[in-house]
Parts: sequence; structure tokens; C-alpha cells
Amino acid sequence: MSDDWSADEMMTVAAARQLRDKTACFVGIGLPSTAANLARATHAPDLVLIYESGCLGAKPQRLPLSIGDGILAENADAVVSVAEVFNYWLQPGRIDIGFLGAAQLDRFANINTTVIGGTYASPKVRLPGAGGAPEIAASCREVIIVVRQNLRTFVDRLDFVTSVGFGSGPGDRARLGLRGDGPKAVITDIGILEPDPRTCELTLTHLHPGATAEQARAATGWPLAVADDLRTTRPPTAEELTLLRQLEASKTSSQAGAGVA
Repeated sequence: MSDDWSADEMMTVAAARQLRDKTACFVGIGLPSTAANLARATHAPDLVLIYESGCLGAKPQRLPLSIGDGILAENADAVVSVAEVFNYWLQPGRIDIGFLGAAQLDRFANINTTVIGGTYASPKVRLPGAGGAPEIAASCREVIIVVRQNLRTFVDRLDFVTSVGFGSGPGDRARLGLRGDGPKAVITDIGILEPDPRTCELTLTHLHPGATAEQARAATGWPLAVADDLRTTRPPTAEELTLLRQLEASKTSSQAGAGVA
């Protein structure tokens, strides 16, 4: 994308910018965790990171290798049971933002992280599964999804609905009794998609520098709607890139020390 940064770096920076200071964010491992920790290191120092393992207000000095990584507990405000995280904090709507990834995503921001191809009992690929994602998608006040945009991921029809975005369109969340407002944005390595306020269908609203609408359409398995006022994402700053690369380096060092390939 640029001689100065990669598409993944632009995506992570754009995702981090979506997070507001002094809000509570339920964080998944991987790209969401990287973006959330970058936000805390830059414009949102008082962002409260909540991990499924029970760590509230986690302040890791490096990127965690998993939700069970001990570094999440070392400087957390509190460590509670998984049951308390879900029953007291998440399900009653006490968490502002849920940060999720996806193996498959459809035009209404529904997510599949369960199986690819075949049947549930006999799939071509069995994925890690739901974890806390369905509860996060249902109960957080808003949801941000971070995922690379390609035809394998952006599909017209999910092989399995793990987590509900907007179901089949307007009114489905209310009909299903879901507490939160649903996905606010989908951040990709090409741009930013946001739900249309009338149809709930994902619409391309921003392109990252160097990307094109044609590229986004070619990476999407349905006819992608594009906003009339399509904007360009602000490029990463030198500070954002430096801190992001330091975070990534810390994770690589930890993986090497733990003998993780």
C-alpha cells in the first residue's frame, strides 16, 4: 500500500482510532487485541480492556499470546471469573464496545467462526468456534469488526451463523431480543464499511490510501454498496507506526521465548 506502511498496519491503525478513551472494550485475541492496545498506547490511555478470561482493566506490557496469557492479569484492575465477566458485565449491557474478528462475514455483518463448507457435523474446515463472540455481538452497546477483505471472507452467504450482526436486515436484532446496537464499523485492509442506516447493509465509506473502490468490490462476494461521499482514511502517523511496530515486536519476542512457531 505504501513504502512507509503495510495494508495490515493501516487496518490496525484505523481500527484503533475507532476506540474512544474512558470506555470499556471487550477484546478478542489477534487483530482486535493489537488495535485495542495500540489505542491505549496513543489517544485512549484510559481505555478499559476486558478479556474473556476475566481480566478487567488489563494493561499488558506486550501483546498477549492468548486470553489465558498471564500478562493480562499482572496489571489488571481486577481478575474475576469467566462467569462474572459474562453474567454481570457483558449480558446486562455494561460494556461499551466489542472488538471482533471473523472467518466469514456477510453483507449484514453476521459472523461465522465455526465451520467452513460441508455440514456442521462434517465440515471441510472446523474453526475454533464461538467462544464469547455471540454474547459480545449480542450485548455490547456497539461492535467493531476487524478483518482482511477477500472473497474467502466476504461471502454472500455464511456457512454458519456464529454471531449475529443485523440478521437479515432492519428489525432483526430487536426481534431476536439482542441488547446492543450491533456493528458500528467493519475495518479491513482496504477500507472501512459502515451499516446503511435504512437497510443495515454494509456500505464502503472510506478507502485507505492507495486502495480503490474497484479493488474493494473485487474482494467482496456480494454487490458492494459504495457511499456517494466516499472518503480517504487518514494515513498512519509516525507515532502510531512506531508504537504498533513495538507491540508487534514484543509479541514476536514472546512467541520465540515460549517456543511458539
